[in-house]
Amino acid sequence: MPAVKKEFNVSADPELHGIMGASSGGIAAFSTAWFRPNDFRKVITFVGSFTNIRGGHVFPELVAASEKKPLRIFLQDGRNDNRRPGNVENDWFYQNVRLMQALTAKGYEVNYVWGIGNHGQKQGGAIFPEMMRWLWRDQPVSTDPNDAIERAFRGPVAPSPQAP
Repeated sequence: MPAVKKEFNVSADPELHGIMGASSGGIAAFSTAWFRPNDFRKVITFVGSFTNIRGGHVFPELVAASEKKPLRIFLQDGRNDNRRPGNVENDWFYQNVRLMQALTAKGYEVNYVWGIGNHGQKQGGAIFPEMMRWLWRDQPVSTDPNDAIERAFRGPVAPSPQAP
């Protein structure tokens, strides 16, 4: 974040910072927010690899044993993700369900969608706008039809050219 903040006008408020990823990027995004909640408070994971790849399957127990953190999490997975009957530590769908249950039991703001898909981003991509609306549901939205301010990094948006 220090390097990003040097280059861009980024809010210092971690409530305005989100992180997301798919597969190994999903567990990386969750891990980043989990261990750095003063930098990131909102997380999206698509088909997160919360499996026994370098111990990622321990997050449900870690959530249960830790003090609650100021995080809001949206998980997405498919029932046909990398299933490993008899090897639950490496069953992607089962581990996503375990994490959702641990987060819910601890009282986190958690939302999730389980589809029928496999280890891909098709469903996550289709529902991404809804995920974003849910994560930032308490942020103000301008209803001014003349509002021409870009709310990301660049500042005012140039007016669009008039058609002849």
